[in-house]
Amino acid sequence: MSRNDTFRRLGAFAGLAVLGAYMLFTLRGQHGVGAWQNQQKEIRTVQEQNAELRREIVELQDRNRRLRENPEEQDLEVRRRLNLLKKGEKRFVVPEKTK
Repeated sequence: MSRNDTFRRLGAFAGLAVLGAYMLFTLRGQHGVGAWQNQQKEIRTVQEQNAELRREIVELQDRNRRLRENPEEQDLEVRRRLNLLKKGEKRFVVPEKTK
């Protein structure tokens, strides 16, 4: 084995060692696989929150439409919010059960 072959092999081994260390640092470092998994989990959580907010928006839009189109619904909502009664109506208050 010649001296050039020895240096060539040593250089190849050193290159592979550096490459391996770089890959290990990249995969296990702060921007590695663990960070990627955390980001994916956070993305899923935010997507679920967005879906829930979209459902809530649709419900509120539907309720808004019903209030705009139905005077009886408007009247009920105003009376409920302001605790108003029509003439002749009576309100019954049922006490809460105590434990």
